Amino acid sequence: MSAIKITDKVYYVGVKHPQRRIFDELISLPEGTTYNSYLIKGSTKTVLIDTVDPMMKDFFFDNLKMAEAGKIDYIISDHAEQDHSGCIPFVLQANPNAKVITNEKCASMLKDFSVVTDDKLIIIKDGETLSLGDKTLEFILTPWVHWPETMSVYLREDEILFSCDLFGSHVSPSDILEGEHFYIPAKRYFAEIMCPFRNNVRNNMQKLEKYKIKTICPSHGVVYTKPEGIINAYKQWATDEVKNEVILAYVSMHDSTKKMAEYLRDALEEKGITVNYFDIPVSDIGEIAMMMVDSATMIIGGSTVLAGLHPAAQNLLYIANALRPKTKFVSYITSYGWGEKAGEVIKANLGNFKAEVLMPVISKGLPKEAEFKELNRLANDIAAKHREIGVLK
Repeated sequence: MSAIKITDKVYYVGVKHPQRRIFDELISLPEGTTYNSYLIKGSTKTVLIDTVDPMMKDFFFDNLKMAEAGKIDYIISDHAEQDHSGCIPFVLQANPNAKVITNEKCASMLKDFSVVTDDKLIIIKDGETLSLGDKTLEFILTPWVHWPETMSVYLREDEILFSCDLFGSHVSPSDILEGEHFYIPAKRYFAEIMCPFRNNVRNNMQKLEKYKIKTICPSHGVVYTKPEGIINAYKQWATDEVKNEVILAYVSMHDSTKKMAEYLRDALEEKGITVNYFDIPVSDIGEIAMMMVDSATMIIGGSTVLAGLHPAAQNLLYIANALRPKTKFVSYITSYGWGEKAGEVIKANLGNFKAEVLMPVISKGLPKEAEFKELNRLANDIAAKHREIGVLK
């Protein structure tokens, strides 16, 4: 662990956590993560932007010492979640005269989480500024990326945007300032965290267009010293545009659904459609989520268990529905032995899909000639729909 100089008087004092493999007991972290915190030493005041997860407190304070932080006058809290705000009480304990600067919504949450008390808070509004002597910070409210209280901070003299979770990535890179190889971790992060709020992402990115940005310092992952790449990627991801791709994710107990999935995959590929193919129990849900950023169609394949949908498929469906994918079309393939209710479960869990539901294929036992014909029909339906929206020529 070490403090890293970003520009004159601006330091990265966050902590890498490459061993962490799950976030919020929900999101897998194949490449670990970081908790990014930044120190700015003005000529008259010193500011800390966010802290780190309290489990990494000792490393964090080592980095502050290495950066020769000295007396901290202000702690800016961009977001109330613990991985951002968890060490605020310890910083206040070490700096008893310091104040916490944040917006009204975030202040309320920090008090709910017992992080600060009223006497320690300074409430700012959108567009307000803070002088550090030779440095000027501007506060930019960027709500719902991804909580209602999130905000960003712009350092005018250095043209640095401290973007909170916007533009973040769960990765623990060897070089925190290396922004070249960001794409896959950042896309995965967008899919898992930002995708449900992509309308808000678009609105807040428009708000940021008036700022000249040389460097983006997010709350997780790499610091972008060449920010055009991540900005352009977000502009595409946050649209409602899709590609000529299908997510085909299935679970099969006795190979009936698997045979249907294999046949449908081949039929779609023969028509020039890219198929992102997943066996759900052995697949990384984060990878499936990442495919939702681009895919025009999603197909869930699920065996029937006790007249309902196999729980592995139901879990994926729950997550997919929560992520509000921009998928234009959705369907399902299922198989059953003595009772079929899996289709009803699937239809009941598509509430956030703003997608046209295409006629499914259901097989009693192993698929036979009639089911294979129906799978061809479904492949034809998908190809026709892709042509209608212009992604398949």
